[in-house]
Amino acid sequence: MKTKLFSSFVLIISISLLSISALAAENPIKPFVVVLDAGHGGHDHGNKGNGYKESEIALNIVLKVGAELEKLPNIKVIYTRKTDVFIELRERAAIANRADADLFVSVHCNAHSSNAYGTETFVLGLHKSQANFEVAKKENEVIYLEDNYKEKYGGFDPNAPESLIGMVLMQEEYLDQSILLASLVQNNIVNNLKQNDRSVKQAGFWVLHNTYMPSVLIETGFLTNKTEGAYLNSAKGQTDMAREISNAIKTYINSLSVANDNIKDPEVKELEVEKVVETTKEDIYEGVTFKVQLAASSKKQDPKPSNFKGLKNVTREKEDGLFKYYYAETSDYNKIQVMKTFVQQKGFPSAYIVAFKKGKKVNVQEVLKSKAN
Repeated sequence: MKTKLFSSFVLIISISLLSISALAAENPIKPFVVVLDAGHGGHDHGNKGNGYKESEIALNIVLKVGAELEKLPNIKVIYTRKTDVFIELRERAAIANRADADLFVSVHCNAHSSNAYGTETFVLGLHKSQANFEVAKKENEVIYLEDNYKEKYGGFDPNAPESLIGMVLMQEEYLDQSILLASLVQNNIVNNLKQNDRSVKQAGFWVLHNTYMPSVLIETGFLTNKTEGAYLNSAKGQTDMAREISNAIKTYINSLSVANDNIKDPEVKELEVEKVVETTKEDIYEGVTFKVQLAASSKKQDPKPSNFKGLKNVTREKEDGLFKYYYAETSDYNKIQVMKTFVQQKGFPSAYIVAFKKGKKVNVQEVLKSKAN
């Protein structure tokens, strides 16, 4: 029995869900199923910034991602479309659900009336800003191109913020896993392709709402930006994007496998967890140390494994009158994200990443932006 805990601002993943997805990743009978969704298609071209077609670019990227993943053993790739055809939003989700998929990844290109540029990756959630709502509204409005859309979508109105609230509850169990994949995608594209970081965000996309598995939607960049549009329309740009997305998916699957090893084996295997992510120079932030904060308390506690659910690599620091307990140390941001997910699975669901520079705590987002610039 899976349990869901929901408050206005806090979503906690069900540990059993991580176990189930991890087992699916390792099970030799059932392959790990990834559904790749190229946005738009057919008479729905998506945005046509600078004369480019979002539907064509998204499809080219998705086919390249799939080709990479299909090289891996025990991975099954399913496409919502492999040609220039129109697929209803509802059907895209249904394809994933019928396949009992373990992951759903939707690829799009952005547009704006300004000269905006950069990559952003979305998971399902209540829009936290008007800008996020506008992006979701734009993608959801494809519903209007479908026959009998009012009946098919149960009165859902892409223009009404209140329509989004009910969507979130159905996906909250998968939120933490979705955020992990979104973070890996975002970090790969920003660091390795030097794209402007528009961050991981939450917004109400219908195509994510009806999928019952971890799901992300990637806005690879802005076709309306002259430079970025030309890059995304080029073979090089599409190959680059596909490489970083497929590498992020591989890392995500590996992280689930390691988490599952530790479910079956009570001994903590920190070294195995650290090996999940291959370190590249693009992932390293020189002079910065990332850690995972487990807890903060006025009570001083010995950071021995028995006090921290078997975790061996725990340190304690006193800051602002509180004792803070940290796990792991690395300059590799991809690796610390996997370590965060690992400790959350071990029983610290509210653990989060912190950064230090010359011994002083600094803002993680500012660190990431400094490299992107």
